[in-house]
Amino acid sequence: MPFIKSPDDLKRVREEMLQKHLLQNQAGGVQIIISMGTPAIAAGAHETMQAILEYIEKEKLSHVSVQQTGNLGFDSWEPIVQVIVSGKPPVTYRKVSPAIARQIMEEHIVGGKIVQDHTIHIERP
Repeated sequence: MPFIKSPDDLKRVREEMLQKHLLQNQAGGVQIIISMGTPAIAAGAHETMQAILEYIEKEKLSHVSVQQTGNLGFDSWEPIVQVIVSGKPPVTYRKVSPAIARQIMEEHIVGGKIVQDHTIHIERP
């Protein structure tokens, strides 16, 4: 996060965050969250994130934002990637290698079809 040294800096950061929030919540907006805790990094999360970012750049997917999070508590399933498409329930993927990340980007993000072979099914209360 940038240093905030003046009211103008605060205003600029606020506007950037509002724009990001609007992008994520607009129709068709997609948010990708990548687990980047120590187990995830050891399992290759940096390479997975790089594959996702390269795909977004190559295909010019301006409606997709990427965020990092800490350990999600499922160490044996790392790297974990969660995809949140506006208006739909989140989908969580396990053991996402760079190749699987590209498959998720192509089939789920672009094609709209969940990659069932790699999902985590978590019961929510």
